[in-house]
Amino acid sequence: MQRDPRPVSDVSSATGLVGLAGLFTWLLICRNWAAIALAFDLPGPREPLSGPYAALAALLFSGTPMVLWSVLVDRVHRRPSTGIDWDRPRPLSAVVDLSVTKLAGLWATWALIGFTYCIARWYWDGQYLFAMEVIGAAAVPLFVLSIPYVLWLDRVLVEPRDGAWHFGAMLVGREPFDPEQVRIHWRAWLVKGFFCAFMISILPGGWNAVTSVQIDDVGSDPVEWSRWLTELLFLIDVQIAMVGYLVTMKPLDAQIRSANPHLQAWVAALMCYPPFILMGGGGPLDYHFGTADWAYWMEGRTVLLWVWGMVLVVLTAIYAWATVAFGLRFSNLTYRGVLTNGPYRWCRHPAYLSKNLFWWLSTLPFLVTTRNPNDAIRDTVVLALVSAVYFWRARTEERHLLAEDAKYREYHAWMERNPTITRALGRALRAATPRRAVVQPAE
Repeated sequence: MQRDPRPVSDVSSATGLVGLAGLFTWLLICRNWAAIALAFDLPGPREPLSGPYAALAALLFSGTPMVLWSVLVDRVHRRPSTGIDWDRPRPLSAVVDLSVTKLAGLWATWALIGFTYCIARWYWDGQYLFAMEVIGAAAVPLFVLSIPYVLWLDRVLVEPRDGAWHFGAMLVGREPFDPEQVRIHWRAWLVKGFFCAFMISILPGGWNAVTSVQIDDVGSDPVEWSRWLTELLFLIDVQIAMVGYLVTMKPLDAQIRSANPHLQAWVAALMCYPPFILMGGGGPLDYHFGTADWAYWMEGRTVLLWVWGMVLVVLTAIYAWATVAFGLRFSNLTYRGVLTNGPYRWCRHPAYLSKNLFWWLSTLPFLVTTRNPNDAIRDTVVLALVSAVYFWRARTEERHLLAEDAKYREYHAWMERNPTITRALGRALRAATPRRAVVQPAE
């Protein structure tokens, strides 16, 4: 029997796992900080470290091991896809003019993103206040450190005239620039600017929920156990994903090679996130009217509560695993290499699939407390529309990746040839779709 080998992944499985180990190390320290502080007579609080800055510190504990593993073990910095030639560095004098132009483009980009933060009022309310505090504190160090970083990197880049350089050249007006490179540059930074603020804003909530709850308080309640484990898994997802948004660097081969150029992709993605979210309370795709969660409908049935709760935990674990598998490369709407391991060996979109199954099983939209069949029908249809949005997102992402990389086309074809979840779902969708009559040409 001839083997059909799976294409090699651009990210090793171990990258995400070492990041997960670092995250759990810090999580255990924070949860047990009271005992640690007492044992070593440390100053400060005698309670778990559940505040927002502990959540920020977790990024170092998860990100540092992934960076070290990528460089020291996987040696990603030596890959041709970085666009770097370490063996033939240019003299500093040869790149100064290039670097100044690039810095002009980079700083102007950051200034425009910062101006957008200033005028968009949703960034100055609720959970976004913490994100603005962090970004504001990081602004000056980033501006200062960007100078030695750009000068160092331009010496070894095969082609230092990247998107930032072309944008800088457009602003300076001394050299010809490529408008398409400017558009590529801005699409990538729009992704970073939008999602970094959002991801930072949601770090504290999940961290507090996981570190402040005492396991003894959970007891033997299946509902509380499933909710705490779900919170833990969502925390893993957010922490690893946030690292991915931060380290889009060529020396780590984690750069954004391109952001999705299709308007449909941006519309499909942005409607899933604030302030554009359509699924929130009162939004047009809010499927929660009159619903109660799964625990309400199964109250008193202990075995069923355990089984149902663990199914929800497994679905959330698949969702978190899909993010961990990215290692340093997670971000929406971007192409940063091809991922073929982890859950992606069985499904091209495991995160979307598991997330939507979680929503269906946790909400049960066809059961409503109002006892109004219209509410049940409406909630069910609206949740189906939400799932359709994620199907739309998946298709627009595939359109982008298929056009970008022959390796992704190879992976896509491999998935179609082999017995995977994606292939089974594709067959089911094709079977459920009415076929159009084929008109035969006249002879």
